[in-house]
Amino acid sequence: MTKSRTKLTLGGAAARPIQEKPPAPEPLAVPILDSHTHLDLQGTDIAEALDAAAAVGVERIVQVGIDVPSSRWGAEVAAEHDRVLATVALHPNEAPVLADLDGQLAEIDALAARPEVRGIGETGLDYYRTGDEGREQQERSFRAHIDIAKRHGKALVIHDRDAHDDVLRVLAEEGAPERVVFHCFSGGPELAKACAEHGYVMSFAGTLTFKNAADLREAAKLAPRELLLVETDGPFLTPMPYRGQPNAPYLTPLTIRALAEIRGDDLDELCAAVWANGERVFALTS
Repeated sequence: MTKSRTKLTLGGAAARPIQEKPPAPEPLAVPILDSHTHLDLQGTDIAEALDAAAAVGVERIVQVGIDVPSSRWGAEVAAEHDRVLATVALHPNEAPVLADLDGQLAEIDALAARPEVRGIGETGLDYYRTGDEGREQQERSFRAHIDIAKRHGKALVIHDRDAHDDVLRVLAEEGAPERVVFHCFSGGPELAKACAEHGYVMSFAGTLTFKNAADLREAAKLAPRELLLVETDGPFLTPMPYRGQPNAPYLTPLTIRALAEIRGDDLDELCAAVWANGERVFALTS
Protein backbone atom coordinates (compact mmCIF):
# COMPACT_ATOMS: atom_id res chain seq x y z
CA MET A 1 0.00 0.00 0.00
CA THR A 2 1.34 3.44 -0.88
CA LYS A 3 1.28 6.40 1.45
CA SER A 4 -0.81 8.41 -1.01
CA ARG A 5 -3.64 5.89 -0.75
CA THR A 6 -4.38 6.93 2.83
CA LYS A 7 -5.00 10.49 1.64
CA LEU A 8 -7.93 9.35 -0.47
CA THR A 9 -11.31 10.40 0.83
CA LEU A 10 -13.24 7.70 -1.01
CA GLY A 11 -13.42 3.95 -0.77
CA GLY A 12 -16.15 1.99 -2.52
CA ALA A 13 -18.70 4.77 -2.98
CA ALA A 14 -19.01 8.42 -3.88
CA ALA A 15 -18.56 11.09 -1.24
CA ARG A 16 -21.51 13.15 -0.07
CA PRO A 17 -21.61 16.86 -0.91
CA ILE A 18 -19.54 18.90 1.52
CA GLN A 19 -21.72 20.44 4.26
CA GLU A 20 -20.99 22.51 7.31
CA LYS A 21 -19.56 20.32 10.06
CA PRO A 22 -20.93 20.47 13.61
CA PRO A 23 -18.58 21.88 16.26
CA ALA A 24 -16.45 19.53 18.31
CA PRO A 25 -18.10 18.42 21.56
CA GLU A 26 -16.49 18.70 24.96
CA PRO A 27 -13.74 16.07 25.28
CA LEU A 28 -14.41 12.93 27.27
CA ALA A 29 -12.31 12.23 30.36
CA VAL A 30 -12.22 8.49 29.63
CA PRO A 31 -11.49 7.29 26.07
CA ILE A 32 -13.97 5.39 23.91
CA LEU A 33 -14.13 4.00 20.39
CA ASP A 34 -16.49 4.65 17.50
CA SER A 35 -17.57 1.08 16.80
CA HIS A 36 -18.96 1.71 13.31
CA THR A 37 -18.12 4.41 10.78
CA HIS A 38 -17.44 4.91 7.07
CA LEU A 39 -14.39 7.11 6.67
CA ASP A 40 -14.47 6.51 2.92
CA LEU A 41 -17.78 8.38 2.66
CA GLN A 42 -16.89 11.34 4.86
CA GLY A 43 -14.95 13.46 2.39
CA THR A 44 -12.03 14.24 4.70
CA ASP A 45 -8.38 13.36 5.16
CA ILE A 46 -7.97 10.22 7.26
CA ALA A 47 -5.27 11.58 9.55
CA GLU A 48 -7.32 14.73 10.17
CA ALA A 49 -10.40 12.66 10.99
CA LEU A 50 -8.45 10.49 13.42
CA ASP A 51 -6.83 13.46 15.11
CA ALA A 52 -10.18 15.26 15.47
CA ALA A 53 -11.63 12.13 17.07
CA ALA A 54 -8.68 11.65 19.43
CA ALA A 55 -8.91 15.29 20.54
CA VAL A 56 -12.34 14.59 22.10
CA GLY A 57 -11.47 11.16 23.53
CA VAL A 58 -12.39 8.85 20.64
CA GLU A 59 -9.13 6.93 20.37
CA ARG A 60 -10.13 4.07 18.06
CA ILE A 61 -12.53 3.77 15.15
CA VAL A 62 -13.91 0.76 13.33
CA GLN A 63 -13.98 1.32 9.58
CA VAL A 64 -16.78 -0.77 8.10
CA GLY A 65 -16.92 -2.31 4.64
CA ILE A 66 -20.05 -2.46 2.51
CA ASP A 67 -18.66 -4.06 -0.66
CA VAL A 68 -15.37 -5.49 -1.90
CA PRO A 69 -13.73 -2.15 -2.85
CA SER A 70 -14.60 -0.43 0.45
CA SER A 71 -13.63 -3.54 2.42
CA ARG A 72 -10.25 -3.73 0.72
CA TRP A 73 -9.72 0.01 1.20
CA GLY A 74 -10.59 -0.23 4.89
CA ALA A 75 -8.19 -3.11 5.44
CA GLU A 76 -5.39 -1.17 3.79
CA VAL A 77 -6.08 1.94 5.87
CA ALA A 78 -6.19 -0.13 9.07
CA ALA A 79 -2.85 -1.71 8.14
CA GLU A 80 -1.27 1.74 8.11
CA HIS A 81 -3.12 3.46 10.97
CA ASP A 82 -3.12 1.69 14.32
CA ARG A 83 -6.10 3.74 15.48
CA VAL A 84 -8.22 2.10 12.77
CA LEU A 85 -9.70 -1.39 12.82
CA ALA A 86 -11.44 -2.79 9.77
CA THR A 87 -14.46 -4.94 9.07
CA VAL A 88 -15.23 -6.44 5.68
CA ALA A 89 -18.50 -7.51 4.10
CA LEU A 90 -21.13 -7.14 1.42
CA HIS A 91 -23.97 -4.92 2.66
CA PRO A 92 -27.38 -6.68 2.63
CA ASN A 93 -28.59 -4.35 -0.10
CA GLU A 94 -25.65 -5.39 -2.27
CA ALA A 95 -26.44 -9.11 -2.26
CA PRO A 96 -29.55 -9.06 -4.49
CA VAL A 97 -27.90 -6.94 -7.20
CA LEU A 98 -24.54 -8.69 -7.54
CA ALA A 99 -24.04 -10.75 -10.70
CA ASP A 100 -21.44 -12.95 -9.00
CA LEU A 101 -22.38 -13.16 -5.33
CA ASP A 102 -20.23 -16.26 -4.73
CA GLY A 103 -17.18 -14.63 -6.27
CA GLN A 104 -17.63 -11.49 -4.18
CA LEU A 105 -18.08 -13.56 -1.02
CA ALA A 106 -14.83 -15.37 -1.81
CA GLU A 107 -13.04 -12.02 -1.94
CA ILE A 108 -14.50 -11.03 1.43
CA ASP A 109 -13.39 -14.40 2.81
CA ALA A 110 -9.83 -13.73 1.65
CA LEU A 111 -9.81 -10.24 3.20
CA ALA A 112 -11.13 -11.68 6.47
CA ALA A 113 -7.82 -13.47 7.00
CA ARG A 114 -5.91 -10.19 7.31
CA PRO A 115 -4.89 -9.40 10.92
CA GLU A 116 -6.09 -5.80 10.78
CA VAL A 117 -9.59 -7.03 9.91
CA ARG A 118 -11.37 -7.50 13.25
CA GLY A 119 -14.93 -8.08 12.11
CA ILE A 120 -17.20 -9.35 9.36
CA GLY A 121 -19.81 -6.76 8.57
CA GLU A 122 -21.90 -5.00 7.92
CA THR A 123 -24.00 -7.96 6.94
CA GLY A 124 -27.51 -9.04 7.81
CA LEU A 125 -30.99 -8.32 6.48
CA ASP A 126 -32.64 -5.10 5.32
CA TYR A 127 -36.32 -5.26 4.42
CA TYR A 128 -36.68 -1.48 4.17
CA ARG A 129 -35.06 -1.06 0.75
CA THR A 130 -35.07 -4.64 -0.57
CA GLY A 131 -38.40 -6.15 -1.58
CA ASP A 132 -39.58 -9.73 -1.33
CA GLU A 133 -37.74 -10.68 -4.52
CA GLY A 134 -34.35 -9.92 -2.97
CA ARG A 135 -34.77 -11.53 0.42
CA GLU A 136 -33.52 -14.99 -0.58
CA GLN A 137 -30.21 -13.61 -1.82
CA GLN A 138 -29.87 -11.41 1.25
CA GLU A 139 -30.33 -14.38 3.52
CA ARG A 140 -27.89 -16.52 1.53
CA SER A 141 -25.29 -13.77 1.80
CA PHE A 142 -25.95 -13.34 5.53
CA ARG A 143 -25.48 -17.06 6.17
CA ALA A 144 -22.22 -17.01 4.23
CA HIS A 145 -20.93 -14.08 6.30
CA ILE A 146 -21.78 -15.92 9.51
CA ASP A 147 -19.70 -18.83 8.29
CA ILE A 148 -16.80 -16.51 7.39
CA ALA A 149 -16.91 -14.90 10.84
CA LYS A 150 -16.84 -18.25 12.60
CA ARG A 151 -14.05 -19.73 10.49
CA HIS A 152 -11.83 -16.68 10.96
CA GLY A 153 -12.74 -16.08 14.60
CA LYS A 154 -13.90 -12.53 13.90
CA ALA A 155 -16.81 -10.52 15.30
CA LEU A 156 -20.02 -10.45 13.26
CA VAL A 157 -21.37 -6.93 12.68
CA ILE A 158 -25.08 -7.02 11.82
CA HIS A 159 -27.15 -4.58 9.81
CA ASP A 160 -30.77 -5.21 10.81
CA ARG A 161 -33.49 -3.02 9.36
CA ASP A 162 -37.14 -4.05 9.68
CA ALA A 163 -35.98 -7.67 9.93
CA HIS A 164 -35.50 -8.40 13.64
CA ASP A 165 -37.23 -11.77 13.76
CA ASP A 166 -35.52 -13.15 10.67
CA VAL A 167 -32.09 -11.96 11.80
CA LEU A 168 -32.54 -13.78 15.10
CA ARG A 169 -33.86 -16.84 13.27
CA VAL A 170 -30.88 -17.07 10.93
CA LEU A 171 -28.43 -16.62 13.80
CA ALA A 172 -30.14 -19.45 15.67
CA GLU A 173 -30.21 -21.74 12.64
CA GLU A 174 -26.57 -21.15 11.68
CA GLY A 175 -25.19 -20.89 15.20
CA ALA A 176 -23.97 -17.40 16.05
CA PRO A 177 -20.27 -16.55 16.25
CA GLU A 178 -18.85 -15.95 19.71
CA ARG A 179 -19.05 -12.16 19.24
CA VAL A 180 -22.07 -10.53 17.59
CA VAL A 181 -22.80 -6.80 17.31
CA PHE A 182 -26.15 -5.32 16.31
CA HIS A 183 -24.91 -2.16 14.61
CA CYS A 184 -27.13 0.93 14.88
CA PHE A 185 -29.45 -0.99 17.18
CA SER A 186 -32.94 -0.22 15.93
CA GLY A 187 -35.25 -2.41 17.97
CA GLY A 188 -37.32 -1.81 21.06
CA PRO A 189 -37.34 -3.47 24.47
CA GLU A 190 -38.22 -6.93 23.13
CA LEU A 191 -35.22 -7.07 20.80
CA ALA A 192 -33.00 -5.72 23.57
CA LYS A 193 -34.17 -8.54 25.83
CA ALA A 194 -33.50 -11.12 23.10
CA CYS A 195 -30.00 -9.73 22.47
CA ALA A 196 -29.23 -9.71 26.18
CA GLU A 197 -30.38 -13.32 26.49
CA HIS A 198 -28.00 -14.41 23.73
CA GLY A 199 -25.11 -12.13 24.68
CA TYR A 200 -25.34 -10.04 21.53
CA VAL A 201 -23.78 -6.58 21.78
CA MET A 202 -25.98 -3.56 21.06
CA SER A 203 -24.30 -0.57 19.44
CA PHE A 204 -26.27 2.67 19.70
CA ALA A 205 -26.00 5.50 17.19
CA GLY A 206 -27.26 9.08 16.96
CA THR A 207 -30.78 7.78 16.38
CA LEU A 208 -30.93 7.44 20.16
CA THR A 209 -31.33 11.23 20.34
CA PHE A 210 -34.14 11.54 17.77
CA LYS A 211 -37.57 12.65 19.00
CA ASN A 212 -39.36 9.60 17.56
CA ALA A 213 -37.00 7.08 19.23
CA ALA A 214 -38.85 6.44 22.51
CA ASP A 215 -38.76 2.63 22.05
CA LEU A 216 -35.05 2.80 21.28
CA ARG A 217 -34.40 4.72 24.48
CA GLU A 218 -36.36 2.13 26.44
CA ALA A 219 -34.20 -0.58 24.86
CA ALA A 220 -31.06 1.33 25.85
CA LYS A 221 -32.18 1.28 29.47
CA LEU A 222 -32.55 -2.51 29.36
CA ALA A 223 -29.24 -3.34 27.67
CA PRO A 224 -26.64 -4.72 30.11
CA ARG A 225 -23.64 -2.43 30.37
CA GLU A 226 -21.30 -5.24 29.29
CA LEU A 227 -23.22 -5.46 26.00
CA LEU A 228 -23.05 -1.78 25.01
CA LEU A 229 -21.16 0.02 22.28
CA VAL A 230 -21.63 3.42 20.64
CA GLU A 231 -21.10 4.46 17.05
CA THR A 232 -21.55 7.24 14.53
CA ASP A 233 -22.35 5.32 11.34
CA GLY A 234 -20.81 8.46 9.88
CA PRO A 235 -21.49 10.31 7.71
CA PHE A 236 -25.08 9.34 8.55
CA LEU A 237 -27.35 9.59 11.62
CA THR A 238 -25.81 12.66 13.22
CA PRO A 239 -27.08 13.12 16.79
CA MET A 240 -29.30 15.99 17.82
CA PRO A 241 -29.03 18.95 17.72
CA TYR A 242 -27.07 18.51 14.48
CA ARG A 243 -29.32 16.05 12.66
CA GLY A 244 -28.97 16.53 8.91
CA GLN A 245 -25.35 17.68 9.10
CA PRO A 246 -22.44 15.33 8.34
CA ASN A 247 -21.48 12.84 11.03
CA ALA A 248 -17.94 11.71 11.87
CA PRO A 249 -16.10 9.90 14.69
CA TYR A 250 -15.36 13.12 16.60
CA LEU A 251 -19.10 13.40 17.34
CA THR A 252 -19.32 10.05 19.16
CA PRO A 253 -19.24 11.84 22.57
CA LEU A 254 -22.68 13.28 21.82
CA THR A 255 -24.15 9.78 21.64
CA ILE A 256 -22.44 8.35 24.69
CA ARG A 257 -23.45 11.37 26.76
CA ALA A 258 -27.05 10.85 25.66
CA LEU A 259 -26.79 7.14 26.45
CA ALA A 260 -25.43 7.84 29.93
CA GLU A 261 -28.24 10.30 30.63
CA ILE A 262 -30.94 7.92 29.39
CA ARG A 263 -29.60 5.06 31.49
CA GLY A 264 -28.74 7.14 34.54
CA ASP A 265 -25.13 5.94 34.30
CA ASP A 266 -22.00 7.74 35.40
CA LEU A 267 -20.43 8.97 32.17
CA ASP A 268 -16.84 7.99 33.01
CA GLU A 269 -17.91 4.52 34.11
CA LEU A 270 -19.94 4.03 30.95
CA CYS A 271 -17.02 5.16 28.80
CA ALA A 272 -14.74 2.68 30.54
CA ALA A 273 -17.27 -0.10 29.98
CA VAL A 274 -17.67 0.75 26.28
CA TRP A 275 -13.89 0.70 25.81
CA ALA A 276 -13.64 -2.67 27.56
CA ASN A 277 -16.47 -4.02 25.42
CA GLY A 278 -14.67 -2.82 22.30
CA GLU A 279 -11.49 -4.56 23.43
CA ARG A 280 -13.40 -7.80 23.87
CA VAL A 281 -15.45 -7.60 20.67
CA PHE A 282 -12.73 -6.40 18.30
CA ALA A 283 -9.70 -7.86 20.09
CA LEU A 284 -8.03 -4.48 20.46
CA THR A 285 -5.20 -5.82 22.56
CA SER A 286 -4.31 -8.74 20.31
